[in-house]
Amino acid sequence: MQPAATGCYGVVFSPARSNMTQPPALPAWPLPAGAAFDYGIDAWQRTILTWDLLRQRGNQYLAHEHSGQPPVLVFDYEMVLDARSFPKPANYALVRIHPPAGCPAPDATMRPFVVIDPRAGHGPGIGGFKMDSEIGIALKFGHPCYFVMFFPQPMPGQTIESVCAAEVRFLQHVNELHPQADKPFVIGNCQGGWALLMAASLAPGAVGPLLLAGSPISYWAGVEGKNPMRYSGGLLGGTWMASMAGDIGHGIFDGAYLVNNFENLNPSNTYWSKLYNLYAKVDTEGERFLEFEKWWGGHYLMNKEEMEWITQNLFVGNKLSSGQVQSFDGKHRVDLRNIRTPIMVFASWGDNITPPQQALNWIADLYDSVDDIRLNEQTIVYCLHEKIGHLGIFVSAGVAQRETSELAGALELVDALPPGLYEALITDTTPDMPGLEYVQGRYLIQFAPRTIDDILALDDGRQDEQAFEVARRVAEINQQLYDQFASPLVKALSSEPMAAWLRQMNPARAERRWFSDANPALWWLKGLAEAVRAQRRPLADEHPLRQAEQQVSAHIEQALDQYRDLRDEASERLFKALYESPWLAAAVGLDAQRRGRPATRSASWEQDELRRLKREEAEAHFEQGTLLDAWARLLLYVGREEKVADERPFNLLRQLVQRAKPGRVPTLAAVKAALKRQAFLLALDEERALAALPQLVPGMEERRRGYEGARLVVSARGEPTPYQEQRFRRVAAVLGLDKPARVRKRA
Repeated sequence: MQPAATGCYGVVFSPARSNMTQPPALPAWPLPAGAAFDYGIDAWQRTILTWDLLRQRGNQYLAHEHSGQPPVLVFDYEMVLDARSFPKPANYALVRIHPPAGCPAPDATMRPFVVIDPRAGHGPGIGGFKMDSEIGIALKFGHPCYFVMFFPQPMPGQTIESVCAAEVRFLQHVNELHPQADKPFVIGNCQGGWALLMAASLAPGAVGPLLLAGSPISYWAGVEGKNPMRYSGGLLGGTWMASMAGDIGHGIFDGAYLVNNFENLNPSNTYWSKLYNLYAKVDTEGERFLEFEKWWGGHYLMNKEEMEWITQNLFVGNKLSSGQVQSFDGKHRVDLRNIRTPIMVFASWGDNITPPQQALNWIADLYDSVDDIRLNEQTIVYCLHEKIGHLGIFVSAGVAQRETSELAGALELVDALPPGLYEALITDTTPDMPGLEYVQGRYLIQFAPRTIDDILALDDGRQDEQAFEVARRVAEINQQLYDQFASPLVKALSSEPMAAWLRQMNPARAERRWFSDANPALWWLKGLAEAVRAQRRPLADEHPLRQAEQQVSAHIEQALDQYRDLRDEASERLFKALYESPWLAAAVGLDAQRRGRPATRSASWEQDELRRLKREEAEAHFEQGTLLDAWARLLLYVGREEKVADERPFNLLRQLVQRAKPGRVPTLAAVKAALKRQAFLLALDEERALAALPQLVPGMEERRRGYEGARLVVSARGEPTPYQEQRFRRVAAVLGLDKPARVRKRA
């Protein structure tokens, strides 16, 4: 069974919520006695081998725990910075990844990669879980690669603010280590995404392009009937239960609680499918199962204050995209509009942990239109996968070889895109594709312009988010009541020995300890499993009783899915009945005008003033500029009608720059800067920008060379379209290239 949706907190192997395909028909009865006997032997042997793999999982868990729970990276690494020794200590560290055999040595002049993993119950390492991963892609390209890891125990007094400060220091240090390279490309996985945005908004000069992989930013967003997890905070009465869990843990929040919650998201996987998949494929599935469980079973801890901040400001408060997150001293505000480097967002329709709406609606929260994005000089790119699950975004070999590799390989092109909103479109190449020699790899990547309406069209409307404003207010009231009356009592009754015992009794840990060599009742299992492997008699999947077994499993899974659907539907109905009620809104002091998303955009007079200043700044550049500015303006003007950016012309341009002699042509960085400047002028006044070209290029020979160079670059994606030919003719007329050259008379 293929994973339909996976999560940082729980792996969800579940069919889509639609009618299941019909299971195989029951075998004809009666069966020969030999067939039944063979099946009985096979089933018994698979049972013993499954139990033994669970025993190995438990031993692996204990060994990993005793070793200090290091990251589950498959790459060697060395410590660069340890934030536990910082003035504001945090249990984070920056490590440098060493490439394995077969990978090129890192080039210190190339843009470094930094991967930030989520700290959401599990330990670090999912970004380098296997060779086909984000770290593996960086090493394959020869980039220096760094990884932001964390330790199992938080530092005393550690807060989210100290974590953010540590990550900012890490990014600054990476820049110091590579002074000749471009700013680092930083990847934030899941919860690491919002942490990355906070760091980048507070220190925009320390980062290059950003990639948010399956990262929730707009927590209230989602589609009715499909994203039930967003209702959890309201149904639990807000954030007070997270505070109580921290008080019971003697000031420590157990990350295993997050694992429990997300495993409950899909009971068919948790209680049946995952183990049945192991049982059915026990001869081939063991290595993959143990590899994944090493990460899945590593549960990390957080300070109570950290979890309170996350739940109150993000999960329930949803304050990040609205610009309401502030530092504890109130001196700094996290405004995502401060980020000046390109932001790439990778989300999937198969992700039920971070659906595309939660990954993208923050754009609509910040900006009214694409013009506002351009005005703020931001470039935002998003890429949507059709079906991969949450965890597959980070560890799927197919995603690593396609989406991750293409987005990473197109960094220079993304960096050259004019400010605006784009969707990355990745397609397979074909032998007859024009300009195939300018495509790197087997996929072609293009960037199509999009609007805010395109983002909103991914949702089913945002009216449903008004109820979450009421839920937030209820959560604030309940939190105050808990802090004032219940928290002192819970703290008085808690102790470290009791907290440690409760952590060990968590089912996520207890099941692994029970199925391990630490349990003397299982002394016989290892020897019996070895004997079974020596005399294994597997049956083919086509065996009638194996098919009947699969049918029974399918019915069990279907029944559990139906229970999940009924539970989720009931949860959604209850949430709506409570928080869409006018009386509850009135009871907590909210009226119709105050319900809904808080204003996050600048006041209109500020936008108007900014537009005026930028217009004044641009005025002088219409008729002034270098030959490079003129050529960039010409090239952008004759672009395709749909204005889709394509890697083929850009890669040809890069080759021309690399082949040219030093001093003959500008650097690639200068070309990218010119493209951005001229794109702004064309968007501002296309006719004036075109009419001013002769003033930028007075010489006819320079005009002709620039014109022919533009035709060469455009031809990298095939013959010019009629629209392009029309524009080329207009450019030729403006530059006087449509007139026959004058022949000088000899004296």
